[in-house]
Amino acid sequence: MDSDGPPVLRKTILAGAIGNVLEWYDFALFGYFAPVLSRLFFPASDPSLSLIATFGVFAVGFLARPLGALLFGYWGDTRGRRAALAWSIILMALPTCLVGLLPTYAQIGLAAPLALTVLRFLQGLSVGGEFTGSVTFLVEHASSTERGYIGSWAGFSAQIGALMGSAVGTVATASLSSEALQQWGWRIPFVAGSVIALVGWYLRQRIPESPAFERLQQEGEVSSSPVRELLASHRAPLLQVIGLVLLHGVGFYIFYVFLPSYLIKVNDLPMGTTLLINTICMALLAMLIPFMGKLSDRVGHRWVLAAGAAGLALGTVPFFSWLSSGHLALIVAAQVLITVFVSAYMGPFFAIVATLFPVARRYTGLSISYNIASALFGGTAPLIATVIMERSGSAFAPGWYVSLCAVLSLIALSTIREEMNTEAKVPAQTH
Repeated sequence: MDSDGPPVLRKTILAGAIGNVLEWYDFALFGYFAPVLSRLFFPASDPSLSLIATFGVFAVGFLARPLGALLFGYWGDTRGRRAALAWSIILMALPTCLVGLLPTYAQIGLAAPLALTVLRFLQGLSVGGEFTGSVTFLVEHASSTERGYIGSWAGFSAQIGALMGSAVGTVATASLSSEALQQWGWRIPFVAGSVIALVGWYLRQRIPESPAFERLQQEGEVSSSPVRELLASHRAPLLQVIGLVLLHGVGFYIFYVFLPSYLIKVNDLPMGTTLLINTICMALLAMLIPFMGKLSDRVGHRWVLAAGAAGLALGTVPFFSWLSSGHLALIVAAQVLITVFVSAYMGPFFAIVATLFPVARRYTGLSISYNIASALFGGTAPLIATVIMERSGSAFAPGWYVSLCAVLSLIALSTIREEMNTEAKVPAQTH
């Protein structure tokens, strides 16, 4: 690493990753407070209808992501990564804060749910460029021997954001009466998210541009039409990333979003127990992702990622037999082992997918492919798992779905001939 070394690197990692903290903080908050928001913004005689409407608004954010990928991808590839990331965090922060300030349906009527929907759409636009932009930025700042480790901090920061959102929601619920939470308490966590954004914006204004993009500028090779160029000559990497994101998205949403409900239904476990196990495993995942990223720098990114995918392809169905056994020790053991394999997949994942694209079209290519795949496979995973379990009558059905996705992602990995795109080999520079 460069002579300025660790302090510069730490600041770069923090600046690049902090937007993911805010993104997943908000994600967790919205899910946590969905029952409160449903009553305040979508009052109905049937509470289930209110909750469905609230999650419908949540889904709007997923629909906006591909548009955000186009917008921020173009910006990042033509104007620079740093500028795109500085504004993406602002575009994410303002709606998050405004959600906490919105008048309710009782105060302004139909305008309240409409405003909430617009804010979620704006957040989705930002998310479409934030996560993949941070991956691009981090990987391009890393030396060729540290891309797995540095890139893995994008995944680590996302997990930390989700844990923060869950923790803040838990504290607010535990420390306030039900009436206070309904009236004003739910607003505080959303408004507090603006603090994360201000810190992130400040840091991003004071970090150097990615060395790879700076070299493009110096050589006069900045792309003027990244989307058109991608579709003309880089369709294979787009499909490869979609194939790799398949397991990345499905695995996360099945194991950390769908699984608590699954355990409650199949084993009749108390909600508090399932959520505690899930929270511990998410914390373990956050800790293991950088470790797996660093390991992949030593033994090869593809080897570690393939080991994680193979473990999930072969082990998920047996793990679901443990998860449905009703024995707490087996349930915990299954979730811990699953987390180890998921972390092996996620650790080197970011270094591989970012470097499939040439530097001039990397932000756009990664943003489009990642967000399309996330919308198609990640966001729909809990629904698909529920449907196939109900239709088949098998408690193992979600495990078979994950295994299939793991096999398909392994096939996508096998089509990648070189781990690093030749244009990506830009040494870290001294700033």
